Amino acid sequence: MKNRNLSLMTDLYELTMMQGYFHENTREVVIFDMFYRQNPCGSGYAIMAGLEQLMDYIQQLHFTYEDIDYLRSLGIFSEDFLEYLRGFHFSGDLYAIPEGTVVFPYEPLVKVVAPIMEAQLIETALLNLINHQSLIATKASRVVWAAQGDGILEFGLRRAQGPDAGTYGARAAIIGGCRATSNVLAGQLFHVPVTGTHAHSWIMSFPDELTAFRNYAKLYPQACILLVDTYNTLKSGVPHAIQVFQEMREAGVTFGLYGIRLDSGDLAYLSKEARRMLDEAGFPDAVISASCDLDEYLIHSLKDQGAQITSWGVGTHMITSKDCPSFGGVYKLAAILDEESGEFLPKIKRSENSEKVTNPGNKTIHRIYSKETGKIIGDLIALEEEVFPEDQDLRIFDPTYTWKKTLLAGGSYTLRELLVPIFQKGLCVYQSPSVPEIQKYCQKELDTLWEETRRLINPHKVYVDLSQKLYDLKMQLLNSVN
Repeated sequence: MKNRNLSLMTDLYELTMMQGYFHENTREVVIFDMFYRQNPCGSGYAIMAGLEQLMDYIQQLHFTYEDIDYLRSLGIFSEDFLEYLRGFHFSGDLYAIPEGTVVFPYEPLVKVVAPIMEAQLIETALLNLINHQSLIATKASRVVWAAQGDGILEFGLRRAQGPDAGTYGARAAIIGGCRATSNVLAGQLFHVPVTGTHAHSWIMSFPDELTAFRNYAKLYPQACILLVDTYNTLKSGVPHAIQVFQEMREAGVTFGLYGIRLDSGDLAYLSKEARRMLDEAGFPDAVISASCDLDEYLIHSLKDQGAQITSWGVGTHMITSKDCPSFGGVYKLAAILDEESGEFLPKIKRSENSEKVTNPGNKTIHRIYSKETGKIIGDLIALEEEVFPEDQDLRIFDPTYTWKKTLLAGGSYTLRELLVPIFQKGLCVYQSPSVPEIQKYCQKELDTLWEETRRLINPHKVYVDLSQKLYDLKMQLLNSVN
């Protein structure tokens, strides 16, 4: 991202609106919130990801001579506006929830406080970067949960929607809990483990399967995972793998990672039979890995069937989030600064669809934890100036079904503010952790969820509540709109 100029990676209407603001001499400082309305994949949560790439994008945001020439060729932009773009840079503030944090609908993942033209321009790229990686990180975390401690390997590059989706999707999958990726570029860029075995073509390129296995074992004795389903898994592949392992042992080879991979057929049955054959031959520590269009539901089912698989290569369904291919994040105006008073005037979007009504004003998010268990009780969206002492009782309520109320006794809970400053007056003030560090943090975050929230089907809902002051402001604005 640091070496790419993505300034024109935007929807045309961002630029046409900018020109409108420019010619109307509209320079107000505004607040935009980026949030989503529904957890992806039927999940009870989502995972924030993509922030580091957003930081890089904003730091590199500028228009080259070639960009200006192209925009001029469209015939819709004035020369004085193009001249303004020549010197463009982001000068505002940006707050975000750190990558790897579990998040829920309607809470701002990113808050932008900037002159309206600047805030408008970054909308498309911001949504593109956060939506994609948050989607894949969430999907990966579900796959990892389904595997119940087995290793998940990300194998999706060849099925991803292009190089960026494959590479940054691999990054997000590692954040979500995958142990390694097959994507070598992702390994280089993000300092994460890479892994892989061999294809059926390796087997087929030799005179016979046994010769192919022997040659592979000679090359990679410390990482010898043999693909056993090219011809006949139980009659040929597994017996030949066992023969090679016996030959390695007799030759005094010290085993590292070794075992077999299944890529087709009835994985539950084949893995159980292969396990029996490997154990009887004296290789109880041989790994049985599997691939073949896996997702969280199939892995969960195979585990329930007693499949003897301990390593899972997951590709298409995870890198594309096949059952839910979009995250649905949106970017909405929440407030405009009144220069005379120095206060932000709240703005609200009204809709016949209640879920599309926005939350107005300059807001922040407080995560509420049970002091006894450390688990998440809920999230509270509040106006930025509000203070909630932890030693005082806290009443929270569902903003849609307002009769659903909970009173938390003072001293029984702790609060954590989720939004942190990323840019201040155009300068980046946040140092992104490494991807392995984000992964560790994400695991700790997931541990704050109840298991009922992590289950794959009909998960328990974590409520995102509004403070009484914010709720009253929202109702006031709704009732005042004609």
